[in-house]
Amino acid sequence: MDLDVIDKQLLKLLQSDSKQTNKELSGKLNLSVTAVYERIKKLEREGIIDHYAALVNKEVVGQDFVAFCHIKLIQHSKEFVTKFEREITKLQEVLECYHVSGDYDYILKVVVEDMETYREFMVNKLTAISHIGSTHTTFVINEVKHTTVIPIA
Repeated sequence: MDLDVIDKQLLKLLQSDSKQTNKELSGKLNLSVTAVYERIKKLEREGIIDHYAALVNKEVVGQDFVAFCHIKLIQHSKEFVTKFEREITKLQEVLECYHVSGDYDYILKVVVEDMETYREFMVNKLTAISHIGSTHTTFVINEVKHTTVIPIA
């Protein structure tokens, strides 16, 4: 789907605050409320807008210990990859999982309460997944930039 200038502006506005009303958006885009509504519905139908979510402040809820865990599987068979991916999606501590190239096979973004909770996660959950050959964890000292906004050119 080709996005016109107004679609791009609408996506930028929704990414910054998806709770804006269609009336507020119509004022910013110089469109009617109905036109904004129709554009949003079209973007949803086309799958450009995937879903809506509330972003929770991890510090306020006490889940601000962030670790990036690099995983290497013992081998790259379809069976091992499929099983690992199926099991990793069940772990609530894992916010993101990427199958990557390079020295490791996967990178996980893990968020927990503290170092002890991370240790429990590693010992009782992550290492319980078979076919993991090795792990390497990097702990976040300071979050310099975090955004959910996808740049729309």
